[in-house]
Amino acid sequence: MNCFKPKSSFVLFILCLVFAACNNGSEKAVTIDDTLPKIPVPISQPLISSIYTADPSAHVFDGKIYIYPSHDIDAGIPENDKGDHFAMRDYHILSMNSINGKITDNGVALDIKDIPWAGRQLWAPDAAFNNGKYYLYFPVKDKSDIFRIGVATSTNPAGPFKAEPLPIKGSYSIDPSVFKDNDGKYYMYFGGIWGGQLQRWQTGKYDSTAKDEPSGETPALTAKVARLSNNMLEFDEEVKNVVILGADGKPIPASDHNKRFFEASWMYKYNGKYYFTYSTGDTHFICYATGTSPYGPFTYQGVVLNPVQGWTNHQSIVQFNDKWYLFYHDVQLSGKTHLRNIKVTELNYRPDGSIITIDAYKKE
Repeated sequence: MNCFKPKSSFVLFILCLVFAACNNGSEKAVTIDDTLPKIPVPISQPLISSIYTADPSAHVFDGKIYIYPSHDIDAGIPENDKGDHFAMRDYHILSMNSINGKITDNGVALDIKDIPWAGRQLWAPDAAFNNGKYYLYFPVKDKSDIFRIGVATSTNPAGPFKAEPLPIKGSYSIDPSVFKDNDGKYYMYFGGIWGGQLQRWQTGKYDSTAKDEPSGETPALTAKVARLSNNMLEFDEEVKNVVILGADGKPIPASDHNKRFFEASWMYKYNGKYYFTYSTGDTHFICYATGTSPYGPFTYQGVVLNPVQGWTNHQSIVQFNDKWYLFYHDVQLSGKTHLRNIKVTELNYRPDGSIITIDAYKKE
């Protein structure tokens, strides 16, 4: 929902007041109610407007920026907290030679009909390069309506990609994000609560009756991590928890919705330190925590991006030509929560490595 859109009747009323004041020659200034919502001025414009895009996973391959987003469509499904209205069916991979340069839509890279085990809802993907191939990792509900994570391969970073016949064994939930460490090992981070079904895996097995995340001082649900095998097609170990600690050294409690993990994992390194970033979901922050191992634990540090227009947000952070950039999305083009548009803005650090929080809209 776009809560910043002014009512047309209010605009007409103000215009009538201005017109009347001019005609009456009154010296009294027209007053405007400053308590009414104002349209925010964004710091960045949508990268593409020919299709709706969200959840941008950005990578630099061969000196060029490739973006692997979700492709939003209007499927006519009523909105709900499970996200059924996010009914995406394919992926379009975008590319550009420079930040804010011309962007190319490389067409359909993978369609849900070409994934043998898929049922519905092709959500936020990510990509990686190894062994002379490009790997596209994606979450989609199987034919039992359970989210699993699949992988598809290509010799071109823009695709097209061919899906493996089965999902990755031991995978579940949503939002795969693949990180390559300095030693050449790859790790997948994944998970999302509510519509992402992570709360249904609290016992290690899928429980369709488990509909709520924990509450109170119980530790919040965590993202998951597993090292990938050399062939990039399977997990090389048991899935582990990505624990996020507070300043007190204890796991973030489930009650702290401003800091607890919800979805949108993204891992990267800066000055030798691991930065785990994520969305808080219903409070709409992109936060980050740091650690000394790809497994964590990670200590909460602060906010990367303040809330944007729309219900969701999903980020990636990438270095390009000695600068760092944050890719994200909002609903500037449509004003609808499920029809989003991706954006990019520069990300900056303080000398101690902390991130300077970004506001997606200009302040007056």
